[in-house]
Amino acid sequence: MNKSEYRNFYDKVGKLNGWDFSKIKTTSEGEQWNFLHEVTQRCNHSDLLLDIGTGGGEALLSIADAALLLVGIDHSDGMIQSAAENLKNSTKTNIRVLQMEAENITFPMFFFNVVSCRHSEFYATEVAKVLANNGVFLTQQVCENDKLNIKQAFGRGQGFGTDEGILKDKYLTELAEAGFTDIQSYEYDATQYFHTGEDLIFFLKYTPVIPNFGQTDYDFEILQNFIEANQTEKGIKTNTKRFMIVARK
Repeated sequence: MNKSEYRNFYDKVGKLNGWDFSKIKTTSEGEQWNFLHEVTQRCNHSDLLLDIGTGGGEALLSIADAALLLVGIDHSDGMIQSAAENLKNSTKTNIRVLQMEAENITFPMFFFNVVSCRHSEFYATEVAKVLANNGVFLTQQVCENDKLNIKQAFGRGQGFGTDEGILKDKYLTELAEAGFTDIQSYEYDATQYFHTGEDLIFFLKYTPVIPNFGQTDYDFEILQNFIEANQTEKGIKTNTKRFMIVARK
């Protein structure tokens, strides 16, 4: 998927589903952190928090009590529509969602105490611009070798064939160049089990892991063979590989 194709896909998913994968039943072994917990641990109740690539706002709603005001931005009109609807249906009054590009964040300089970004593109110079002095930025991203056995089965996929670590190194370099001085990175490669084939299909349909999944019958033949080869007592086995960066300005 090129950038334009991904944006179109993401906007379509936003209108249909938001970024809500609570319907999927999975079990993981070996995850070394919970990203939202890491964010809340670095928040004071008086803080202002910005979430870049907020999707349908599901994450912000789940941590609303961690900060005084939480603002979610996303470039996708579809995602913001879903986020606004989710917010309307909630009881939270300290969350705002806005359509805004990550490469042009139009809030005042030094406005936020904490900035978070999960599985979405960010620009280090823009984060540094709106983050207060001594503020903290946290991001969790998908590693190139995430869901590796699925990508190998299909012969294509998000980051497939790309050298492992390129994205993490890129972001570490950009954060240092933007003036962050205390930068730490972490990584894990966990085992994940999808409980049923339907759970895996839903995941592949609403994520870009396998671009254009399901547009041909051959995809479902590949998927059936993959399920048969990777079925265990715990579920259909794959991996979840993530890196996290925590940087203080």
